Amino acid sequence: MLYLVPVPIGNLEDISYRAVRLLSEADIILAEDTRVTAKLLNHYGIKNTMRSFHAHNEHGKLSAVMHELEAGKNIILVSDAGTPGISDPGFLLVREAIEKQIELTCLPGATAFVPALVMSGLPCDRFYFEGFLPHKKGRMTRINALLEMPCTVVMYESPHRIGKLLQQLSEAGAGERRICISREISKVYEENMRGTVQEVLKQLEERNQSKGEIVVCLEASAS
Repeated sequence: MLYLVPVPIGNLEDISYRAVRLLSEADIILAEDTRVTAKLLNHYGIKNTMRSFHAHNEHGKLSAVMHELEAGKNIILVSDAGTPGISDPGFLLVREAIEKQIELTCLPGATAFVPALVMSGLPCDRFYFEGFLPHKKGRMTRINALLEMPCTVVMYESPHRIGKLLQQLSEAGAGERRICISREISKVYEENMRGTVQEVLKQLEERNQSKGEIVVCLEASAS
């Protein structure tokens, strides 16, 4: 059986009892970065077999993983943080398992955009999840499309490009839209910056730095 297991995005206590049990009982743990996952396993005193499975090797390792699943092994897939498959590796393995009629399940658990959306103060009854924007080609095209969305838009962004994103949103006519930037969710320095795009951009420029993974929640189009 294939298990997709969410792991903490910050505080290591943000994990279910079932996830801890499965991590200790599985035959193999496929980890995006074995060094990162080792810290979690060590925290809970778990010793198990780990193998790397990430965006750069998943195509090459897919066949071998499927062979082991078909042989009856229980395999867990984890990302560095959050739920596998959400802006992380996982889709190819899930699709192949379904095609091969391998039993699979995904545990409910940590993912960054849900707490960010709930804490944003923006409507969360309906929302659109974009994930990461293109770095260069097609970036403004996507931004302009997102500004037409009739619901809250949720994006992931790196601390190195967050200033650029806010500037581009402002240049596209969204300077007065409400926005919330959440970073370091569930960690010691968790922070939520709320205001208009222009106001939050000014805050970022004044501090001249922003660290940690970032979730951006943008107000819906008024039209």
